Amino acid sequence: MARSEPPPSPREQQQALPLSRDVLVAYGLPMAAFMAMTIPLSIYLMKFSVDVLLISPAAMGLILGLARLWDAITDPMAGYWSDRTHSRFGRRRVWMLGSTIPIGLTLWMIWSPPLALEGSLLVLWMAAGLLLYETASTAMIVPYGALGMELSPAYHQRTRLFAWRHVIGSIGFAFGMGFVYLLRTADDPRTDGWGIALAGGLLLLASVGFSVSRLKEPAGHQGRGGVRPRRAFADVLANPHARLLFLVYAAEAFGSASISALSPFVMQYVVKAPELLELFVASYVVPQFVFTPLWIRVARRIGKRRLWMLGTLPLAGGFGLMTQLQEGSTGLAFFLVMLIGIGSGIASVVAPAIQADVVDYDELRTGERKEGAYTAVWNFIRKAGWGVAILFTGVFLEAAGYEANAEQSASVQRTLLFLVGAVPAAGYLGGLLLLTRLRLDEAEHRAIRTALQDRSDLAARNSEARDDPS
Repeated sequence: MARSEPPPSPREQQQALPLSRDVLVAYGLPMAAFMAMTIPLSIYLMKFSVDVLLISPAAMGLILGLARLWDAITDPMAGYWSDRTHSRFGRRRVWMLGSTIPIGLTLWMIWSPPLALEGSLLVLWMAAGLLLYETASTAMIVPYGALGMELSPAYHQRTRLFAWRHVIGSIGFAFGMGFVYLLRTADDPRTDGWGIALAGGLLLLASVGFSVSRLKEPAGHQGRGGVRPRRAFADVLANPHARLLFLVYAAEAFGSASISALSPFVMQYVVKAPELLELFVASYVVPQFVFTPLWIRVARRIGKRRLWMLGTLPLAGGFGLMTQLQEGSTGLAFFLVMLIGIGSGIASVVAPAIQADVVDYDELRTGERKEGAYTAVWNFIRKAGWGVAILFTGVFLEAAGYEANAEQSASVQRTLLFLVGAVPAAGYLGGLLLLTRLRLDEAEHRAIRTALQDRSDLAARNSEARDDPS
């Protein structure tokens, strides 16, 4: 007879109280604005740069790769400083609000370079704009991700929180694709891009301002970050659950990076239906929005890890079959991207919830709260993998003979399908194998939370005894 789990204690029941809808919405809105800004960058910037600005694919791939690598390098320091920040607004919100204006200014640099610039000067301008943008966005997204891990200690409430964030973020996806459409159909995208930058910056400022005004950070976490950077990140690397997730992110990031940058190329030069690009990407987003409530319920039944593993199957299969695309295969393209959207939706819901559980394990080991450090290292792994992948994407396209605004050779088309299909499929299969080794489940997390609460209660009783000599 299977051993049943003991019922939750009153203290555990209190911790598991549902997050209010106001908190869920306030936390999700900045993700919508962030997605509205980043979707055009990830989907259309490569094509905008090579076909409108006439920068070579290799040069633009190098710029994008270096920008993402720089972004990955700055993440750890942003995470450490966020953990150590003391202010009346808490550790995270002051960073989120302070980064909004610099992000808007750097978006203007990227989408509306001066018309007088060309050649090497234009390359330098774009490189500077992207490096500054990645620095400013790191100062926002790392503390923002860390804040989400602190809003609830409850195992399933974390899944619910990040599910809401994902759904609200999908709305930002729609805005982002609207921006892509405007850029793709503009008579002169180089001069019209300033409007995209202005709209994105204002959306971010409004959403972050609302979020900062409504959310509260746990007062007990102030001053409990890592004391020294080297020790803080040594603790992160010493966490066995975190190390495993690092490998999963590396495999999946390197595998999936090309899909966003290469979708416009595949739709124009392989499927030969560039006018369907926005619908193609919408087919990726809609399943994520529709099925998110289902993933919350399934996670309660089978656990977050098993659900994440289940989600890698449509990802690996959908990407793998992308290699079969050809001219006119629009139906297959839309079906495959819907499969990929289903798998991506699962990962977007459960992965950050598992990250928060891993941070609790670190607190049990070290007595510190280092959400920023953990968020930074996870982002470092993901962005470094993305940067390396996009760098090689530009190099491979150049080597295959890519020519701007022209019909592409069979060699270029095969290269596109290899990068958009076989490489991501291999990455997700690797992630699936790694996830089979993850052992942090609901029962272990309950034991961690109980031990942390017992430690807190003991410290409170000792403090009372010192204050009351009688």
